[in-house]
Amino acid sequence: MTRRPGFWWQRPAFFTMTLAMLIVVFVSSAVVRDRVYAVTDPETQLLYIPSGSVLDRMALSFDALLADVYWIRALQEYGGTRRSEDDGKTYALLGPLLDITTTLDPEFNAAYRFGAIFLTEAYPNGPGRTDLAVALLQKGIERMPDRWEYYMDIGFIYYWWVKDYELAAEWFDRAADVPGASWWLRSLAANTLAAGGSRESSRMLWTEMYESADTEWIRNEALRRLTQLQALDDIDQLVVAARGFLDREGRPPLAWRELIDAGLLRGVPLDPTGRAYELDNLNGTINVSTDSTLFPLPGESLPPLPQ
Repeated sequence: MTRRPGFWWQRPAFFTMTLAMLIVVFVSSAVVRDRVYAVTDPETQLLYIPSGSVLDRMALSFDALLADVYWIRALQEYGGTRRSEDDGKTYALLGPLLDITTTLDPEFNAAYRFGAIFLTEAYPNGPGRTDLAVALLQKGIERMPDRWEYYMDIGFIYYWWVKDYELAAEWFDRAADVPGASWWLRSLAANTLAAGGSRESSRMLWTEMYESADTEWIRNEALRRLTQLQALDDIDQLVVAARGFLDREGRPPLAWRELIDAGLLRGVPLDPTGRAYELDNLNGTINVSTDSTLFPLPGESLPPLPQ
């Protein structure tokens, strides 16, 4: 007797095609929703499934596609929150979205490296979660221990944000031990231990990052950090001018115009992006404008205005 074929909905080819169509519809709906509604409820931004491991089991062979969806959601979460002017804005979903993305696609290099940069950015331009950034990169190392860039990125986090120079040097050394790593990492580790925290050491570190960057985004980020260091050099010189005014007038300057009229400045000082520096008498500091792409400057203390 001839065996009867299974029902049409039980055939693997039909099931796979149907699931693919459902995912396409799901992604398309999310895109349309994001265009129509500028703001979504926080509960919906995780696309309803907050567990990467659960979603990975449900995704079958479409985990890479869903990883792309969650990566786009992570970019939306970071970019949208950063642009928001809400005083109570939060990046609470950024970490979970990145974790789900890298669970669905454990070799998603951009999600590890860019995601770590997003997480470390100081508030209000980011969540300032160096702990989550390190954990994300360590997750990448567990999957791809031969990616020396992840070790180096952790070293950068401890150097630039945490200011633990001994631990930063340890991670630079670990990066140098990985076959194929850049030759300068060993000298970077030694320099970090010898002069960690100095502006020249920071400048060398970001210059090396700029020259070895494998993507334009990371190269631009390194250039921004170098420009921030240039702004700190400018501020040092402006403090010297303010001290000269104090010596001459017996009081600190109240505005740039006073320094210009006294012949101590040629004009209103501008940061490297073309924004005027702010002279804040209330706080006794000179800083970049909050409108500048260089704000906030790194965690180094700004030199106080002479009083």
